[in-house]
Amino acid sequence: MKAYKITERKNFMGRLLGSSVFDSFLLAEASITTYNTFLIDGRINKGFFTGDLNDEALPPYEFSRWQDMRSLCFDLIKGKRTPVGFKFVLHLKPELAESLLTENGSAVTLNDLKAFVLNIKYDGNDLTCVTATAFHTFIPDKMPDQIWDGYMDQFMGNNGIGYEP
Repeated sequence: MKAYKITERKNFMGRLLGSSVFDSFLLAEASITTYNTFLIDGRINKGFFTGDLNDEALPPYEFSRWQDMRSLCFDLIKGKRTPVGFKFVLHLKPELAESLLTENGSAVTLNDLKAFVLNIKYDGNDLTCVTATAFHTFIPDKMPDQIWDGYMDQFMGNNGIGYEP
């Protein structure tokens, strides 16, 4: 687990809500507090898609793709006033998580790993990102945590996101 205090909020928010930088993630949940508190459960409701003749209409993931939810979240945040706060829980897409584990020689597989998680939180003053690794069961191996933290260090640097550790 690693925490990043974002030093350039406007730059970060532009990348999060106004570009494809975070499109390798799925939205597990969101809470946005402005004039109301808006809660989004990112879990796909597969029942909504029953009866479709085209199997391609069924989303391939458990959670909504960030790229599909980004504009909705932007619409809830934009305006003349800064939000009171927000929280986004993002999961790296499973195929990318599997690739990270394989490329780094981890003995942990996608069957063991529930998700590489990125928690993004704004409390009215500070904007922070915190990494986490979720497993289906207890795993004493800390290599996935190190892989994920290293990936996020590189992700932040490659995308021009300024932060303090």
